[in-house]
Amino acid sequence: MDVLLLVDVQNDFLPGGSLAVPQGDEIIPLLNKLQKQFPLVVATQDWHPHNHGSFATSHEGKKEFETTMLGDLEQILWPDHCVQGHRGAGFAKELNLNRVEAIFRKGTDPEIDSYSGFFDNGKLKSTGLADYLKGRGVKRVFAGGLAADFCVGFTVKDALELGFETFLIEDATRPIDPEGWQKMKTEITRMGGEIINSSRIESLI
Repeated sequence: MDVLLLVDVQNDFLPGGSLAVPQGDEIIPLLNKLQKQFPLVVATQDWHPHNHGSFATSHEGKKEFETTMLGDLEQILWPDHCVQGHRGAGFAKELNLNRVEAIFRKGTDPEIDSYSGFFDNGKLKSTGLADYLKGRGVKRVFAGGLAADFCVGFTVKDALELGFETFLIEDATRPIDPEGWQKMKTEITRMGGEIINSSRIESLI
């Protein structure tokens, strides 16, 4: 079975949000259209407590986008975003959720960040997404969402490591940093993943 994985299509990552991805809203019509082509659609949702360790406000004297150590891992310090129960953590109102069968929340532990929809950044805890997909008989993962060079890219890399045949839909995502996105694409391709345009999907499934 194939799955369309919608990664973090949330208000804080859209224009006007606290951690807006440039042109992030442009992918939503395409994601809505693509859902009709897949037998299974699943979403991930960044879901941080208000005092999350990845927030610059949790570190006195630190500024947004500086780095620090969070546990044993280097951590970029972000603006407060996707705080549990706040509007910014909600899915974009334009995103069709009718066909989404399951939502997997991540970033709930204040002591470690979680870019990937499968694991936290230290691979200490699983979100349960991998077991769910395997239980449904999923063999191929097609991913889009926000942001390409962080949560989408790390989700794709973990899917590859878990043994899924994995495709990143390039026109269904947008990056924060174009340079970082080029690096991420190189890593994904090296791992055996494919970067595709949505126009190829009909011929693949």
